[in-house]
Amino acid sequence: MQSATQTVPASRMSLWAGRILSGLVVAFLLLDAVTKIIKAPQVKEAFARLGYPARLAPVIGTVLLVSVAFYAVPRTSILGAILLTGYLGGATKLNLRVGNPLFQTLFPAIFGALVWLGPFLRDDRLCALIPLRTSEADL
Repeated sequence: MQSATQTVPASRMSLWAGRILSGLVVAFLLLDAVTKIIKAPQVKEAFARLGYPARLAPVIGTVLLVSVAFYAVPRTSILGAILLTGYLGGATKLNLRVGNPLFQTLFPAIFGALVWLGPFLRDDRLCALIPLRTSEADL
């Protein structure tokens, strides 16, 4: 059974922009996960400031690492984006709870939007599911 909506393949530029953006997201989140897993000094300090025991850092880092792994594999990237959205939503809530400054509070939410922008630019099916522009037929 075919879909009623026709999708146009992503342009070459859009495809590469999505790949590069997703690669940057993966690199940043991998660094974040590894620092949590090894309990880097700045992670211990941040956990203490946020009111979480440092012993949870490796657990949270492992959850992030698994989510990033799903995101990095093209076949499971949407599942990874969903998992990362939950993770980053929790980070936003935590920053709100402790009363961090506005940018620090909104950074995870902004980063969450970037998590979805990569697959959106790469995958024409996702573009069809979330149409951000009107088609010529709608005009």
